[in-house]
Amino acid sequence: MRRKDREVTDPERIDAIIRACHCCRLGFYDNGEVYIVPLDFGYDEKEGKRTFYFHGAKEGRKMDCILRSPRAGFELDTGYELIEAEVACRNSARYRSVVGTGRVSVIEAPEEKRAALQAVMLHSTGKDGWDFPDAMLNTVCVFQLEVETLSCKEHA
Repeated sequence: MRRKDREVTDPERIDAIIRACHCCRLGFYDNGEVYIVPLDFGYDEKEGKRTFYFHGAKEGRKMDCILRSPRAGFELDTGYELIEAEVACRNSARYRSVVGTGRVSVIEAPEEKRAALQAVMLHSTGKDGWDFPDAMLNTVCVFQLEVETLSCKEHA
């Protein structure tokens, strides 16, 4: 990281920044092109291991990418605010961001799918205790990204 003065290394602060974000962008390498998709997400951290949870259709370009290669990049950001300058190209910004890489896998077991969807709904709505009937679980694809590398920056 070039700007070490903006690096965030405190695990609790990193988790707080992630929880303040509303969208996680996953990036895949797709047959010579980069494919980036913005997604709602759920998040969990246990014993230093971070996992993001997502849901979507069982087919399509995103699923094709996941099935072809489990490697993905991710990006989250929040709190953007432009700091204008009087001189061209001297603007700056306040922001908090997290980027990294990980392995994506599809979750098949019904109870694991329910737990992952519970995490997504909790993050999206702030509420838990949602019901996910078997019929719903059978129609949705639930997948996770297990974080391998992560860096976090903040410019307040």
